[in-house]
Amino acid sequence: MTSQRRIRLFLDSNVLTGGIVSRWGLDKAALSLCAARLCRLALAEVVRDEVEENLLIHAERLPSLEANELIEHYRRLVKLTNPEMAPYPGEALVRSSRHPIRHAADVPILLSAMASKPDWLLTHNTKHFTQAVAKRTGLRITTPAEFFRTLSSLLR
Repeated sequence: MTSQRRIRLFLDSNVLTGGIVSRWGLDKAALSLCAARLCRLALAEVVRDEVEENLLIHAERLPSLEANELIEHYRRLVKLTNPEMAPYPGEALVRSSRHPIRHAADVPILLSAMASKPDWLLTHNTKHFTQAVAKRTGLRITTPAEFFRTLSSLLR
């Protein structure tokens, strides 16, 4: 029996956060593929930290029991996915790498994705993570919806 390499997904913080706080949807479906280890999650430390900040903000709006459940759910998810971690890129590299993407806050995320070499970078931030950015970096950048449409077409 031959083993096939798993698809490696790099999830932007908006997809990761959406998958955690939503009851259903394509963000959660992408996370489910990683939790089931059908896909491999490449998780950047910068994304992880952004998600944790987002979850704390989201949790403030919930009753305390639900907030604790949300944080615990996130911790279980990270453990289940057993992600490949991408460290923060160095400050000098971040400062010198503004050319591939306009939004300064996205530079460390983009550099982490480039270092991870995922099969797909999934994001809802198509305003900053454009097809021009994809072309300049060699990354396959798309939304979860387009990712699942492509997967579906491969299964036909």
